[in-house]
Amino acid sequence: MGISFVLILGVLGCSGPKIQSPSHGPEERALDYSGFGRESVTEEILERYAPPTAGGESFSLAQSLLDLRSPGFGIPSPDGQRLYFTWTVTGNRQVWRVDQPMGFPVQMTGGEDASFLQDVSPDGRWIVISRDRQGDEQFGIYLQSADGGPVREVFRRERVVASHEFFSDDSKYLYFRANAHRPDSFSIFRYNIENRLTEEVVRLTGFWSVLDHKADGRLLLREAKGNINNAVYEFDPETNDLTALLGKDEEESYFAKYSEAEGELLVLTNRFSDFHQLYRWKAGDFESITGERGVEISSFSITRDRSRVILSLNDRGYHRFEVYQLRPWTLMPLPEIENAEQIFRGSLSAGGRWLSLMLANSNRPSEVFVLDLEDLSFNKWLPSSSPEVDLSFAVQASLESYPARDGTPIPMFVWRPKICEVQLCPVIVDFHGGPEAQSIPSFSATALILQKRGFVFVQPNVRGSSGYGRAWIDADNQERRLNVITDIEDAAIFIRESWAKDGVSPKIGVMGGSYGGYSSLVAMSKFAGSYDAGVSIVGITSLLTFLQNTAPYRRALRISEYGDPETQAEILEQLSPINYRHQVKDPLLIIHGATDPRVPVGEALLMHDGVQEAGAESSLIIFADEGHGVRKRENQARMISYLVDFFETHLK
Repeated sequence: MGISFVLILGVLGCSGPKIQSPSHGPEERALDYSGFGRESVTEEILERYAPPTAGGESFSLAQSLLDLRSPGFGIPSPDGQRLYFTWTVTGNRQVWRVDQPMGFPVQMTGGEDASFLQDVSPDGRWIVISRDRQGDEQFGIYLQSADGGPVREVFRRERVVASHEFFSDDSKYLYFRANAHRPDSFSIFRYNIENRLTEEVVRLTGFWSVLDHKADGRLLLREAKGNINNAVYEFDPETNDLTALLGKDEEESYFAKYSEAEGELLVLTNRFSDFHQLYRWKAGDFESITGERGVEISSFSITRDRSRVILSLNDRGYHRFEVYQLRPWTLMPLPEIENAEQIFRGSLSAGGRWLSLMLANSNRPSEVFVLDLEDLSFNKWLPSSSPEVDLSFAVQASLESYPARDGTPIPMFVWRPKICEVQLCPVIVDFHGGPEAQSIPSFSATALILQKRGFVFVQPNVRGSSGYGRAWIDADNQERRLNVITDIEDAAIFIRESWAKDGVSPKIGVMGGSYGGYSSLVAMSKFAGSYDAGVSIVGITSLLTFLQNTAPYRRALRISEYGDPETQAEILEQLSPINYRHQVKDPLLIIHGATDPRVPVGEALLMHDGVQEAGAESSLIIFADEGHGVRKRENQARMISYLVDFFETHLK
């Protein structure tokens, strides 16, 4: 984000693609590995690249700043008397509840694996939890009494990913999806809570999920054709008919819910606009509801009685929400909310009266509130805390930009410590994952510790990021990435020229996770010399081997973004950092999780081995008990201390 490892310089045989280095003429070197996950890497490899013992000032500071943990959004109970939420205060993500605003939190789940809260039943008796093992993302589904106690397994299979969808309105059934029949396809299942029997509702081919449901059993389904493009269908269990409604022969983005009128949908799409807007749809006709607003409506929810709609809006990385009566479409007055850079919509209670909200700032931990949509009261339920930490040094992020080489302004959020306003400080540029994601001005321990240690912290939203309209997010699809990948280098060019003091340019480091890790590897290889040191976390090394070995259900979604290995291999090779390994000349740190199902750990070994063979400096750390990212508290502290010490060594 080794492997029964057919990697080491081709010694053990090569069945994968031949990767040619553009900078070394016809030279070819076989680079290959097989599969993903913990079983794809030997114990010898895990031991060789195990995380070193952590200690010292950076580790202690990371431990301290990780105590500034905020609770998750939370889901209100149907009667509004409880709030269920996830929290990492124990060092691992678990489910908690409070029984009144600012009440004492009660821990609901435990164990060494992270637990994720998914839903609360409409009758208030049950909560749904998902769990995987050591970050492998092979999630199982579990039920627990809303009062706590033992956890009941609903569905769990090795090498199968299951996701909760919804409770039936009468709370008798739990619906979920799982790739139980084919690793690349998800079908819909129904679990009877009383007799504990599971039945398949509809078997499907492809990546499917449930958008909404009707009391008579009809399902509104979405088929993902890529990470953005999808189609919408209705499934009738009485007739077993699957009817295409939207997007079947298109390459568009659709998100839909049933309206209160029979045959009518509420549809969020950017088909008719650069930004996603909301429409009423019936029998193929679209009627605009929100109109062109110039900002992204990133998502919406509707109450179960179909009377109110809650919109989430994204204005250049700043989030807020609005609540509307559906008919007539009327904006509801809401309490004024102050002192928050971001207001994120959370979850509705089953009856639709209570809505959880997260108020977030880029210089302090977030807090959770609950809004009563009937009497418009607004109460804090979950506060933040800063034990033994003085946050007076933390600064708010500023929205700035830098010019790409074609003149396009690229937005970036900048955390500039006060001391760096008067003296030259090193700069860390952090590229987000996705790539269809967005950096926002949020609070994080990594940003905080880098500020504390005198680094300017920068998070760009290069072309391909979400939140800036369709043209922006589509700008890097497949072969178009060749035209905009230079946004990575242009950030460094601008910083060196514009942030210099007394003729001296700052040293610059680059980092990122997942696609951001890929961006870091591109920065250090294809654009060698633009950055002085780089950290790649769970990053892609070769787009070809990545697409060969990532989890099957993800492969088709990623091909639409990066390109098809069968027809666009040349483009994928031009965009793969491994092909520029001989150009790397500055220190590189690679961090990965052994159980990662998205970006196989073999990608980390490919780059590390290739860079070392080319004579440059590369260090590799593999967390045996982590997947696509680092979840566990102790591992997070280690990772932060590693990257901080790495940047201090090479940039100061």
